[in-house]
Amino acid sequence: MSEITVNGGALSLDGVAPHTTALDFLRDRGLTGAKEGCAEGECGACCVLVARPPADGSPGTEWTSVNACLISAASLADQEVVTAEGLGTPDHLHPVQREMAERGGSQCGYCTPGFVCSMAAEYYRHDRGTSPSTNGTHPAEPENGFDLHALSGNLCRCTGYRPIQDAAYALGQPPADDPFAVRRTAPAPAPRPTTLEADGAAFVRPRDLAHALELLADDGAVAVAGATDVGVEINLRGSRPALMVAVDRLDELRGLDWTGDELRIGAALSLTEIERRLAGRVPVLDELFWQFASRPIRNGATLGGNLGTGSPIGDSPPVLLALGADVVLVSPDGERRVPLADYFTGYRASVRRQGELIKEVVVPLPVAPLTAFHKIAKRRYDDISSVAVGFALDVADGIVRDAKIGLGGVAATPIRARDTEVALAGRPWTQQTVDEAAAVLATEGTPIDDQRSSARYRSAMLGQSLRKLFAESTEEVPA
Repeated sequence: MSEITVNGGALSLDGVAPHTTALDFLRDRGLTGAKEGCAEGECGACCVLVARPPADGSPGTEWTSVNACLISAASLADQEVVTAEGLGTPDHLHPVQREMAERGGSQCGYCTPGFVCSMAAEYYRHDRGTSPSTNGTHPAEPENGFDLHALSGNLCRCTGYRPIQDAAYALGQPPADDPFAVRRTAPAPAPRPTTLEADGAAFVRPRDLAHALELLADDGAVAVAGATDVGVEINLRGSRPALMVAVDRLDELRGLDWTGDELRIGAALSLTEIERRLAGRVPVLDELFWQFASRPIRNGATLGGNLGTGSPIGDSPPVLLALGADVVLVSPDGERRVPLADYFTGYRASVRRQGELIKEVVVPLPVAPLTAFHKIAKRRYDDISSVAVGFALDVADGIVRDAKIGLGGVAATPIRARDTEVALAGRPWTQQTVDEAAAVLATEGTPIDDQRSSARYRSAMLGQSLRKLFAESTEEVPA
């Protein structure tokens, strides 16, 4: 029998359909604090806490905020979940709940339980107050070390954010006898091989990579990690895969190795895990992560998933293209390594064959000294880009020795800006060179008009992006 531990009690998964979201599972059992606001992970009203291994690889448990509207209940088999109801009671409020109440952090209350769970995840971050954010542009602001970006995936429709911010900044450290703080010292539950079948579909957590590849050979099988894309397809587009194969906890897909000449990143590591384990060693990846959706999404989203969907507006491909990354594909027949620049073949299409899985992403080292990620979108965070540009330039003694530029949102696939790279290579890093190359960059790709922007705007932003890079770099890299 499979079950989930929710607020300290066991809830059976027997008979639960594989496509049932964790949100629906919880609400059907009377835990209605978590709400459905958007069904695509953008509003955070559905956030709950899951006990997971710490993202930085240290021992113990980390209370992790996730979007319950996206992940399936089946994916939480044998795991521990805490909802807003499990944090405190009306007579004994949790510190987060108390501060939200006392500082006016709730009006209609619809979004409040999700805010409370995301705020609690940051409240229990083991290095809060002692370790700053790994991203220099977003340091933890207040004395209590609370990183307000932890709430970036939670939207409020009526209260306004100031009292919510006040509540977050008023929080101290958890008391020594706080049961959730004490729980952090013990290991997180280890996922076990699981098979759940109902309504003509199945969810399988395989025992190892070989088992996963065997299952994925089935035409109806879909690999699932954080479900930040698959969950949207299920909720909003009615997708019902016959077989979902969970690959998020497979050891073979979760390595992060930094050698002398390359960085190898497991395809099933969450973006939060990559961020915390790299700890700022690749600054352009920090720039990417902080603009990639929200913290609850990044707690589940993976590079394997972002590349696997083949979307032309995925956030990671422009940066990885600029870094000259390769992808390693694995199947029962073995592994093959493909340059990311050759991976995409058409709209949401790639060289990946039926039954193949992205195993890891390989970035050559050292990384170019001048890098940047520019994302142009209607909102600063938690939005789909109109245009995304990744830069990696080797500028020495005022000369551009090498240039790699990745683009998203301007063609049917992510692309390299090859003509612009040629226009820059070997030339002085000056305003004249940049202006001439910017004119070339504005012609790259085949941008279109859609609801996010016009083709003309996209082209203009490409050129401006290079000028922005030059303006921001001239103090560090003299012409």
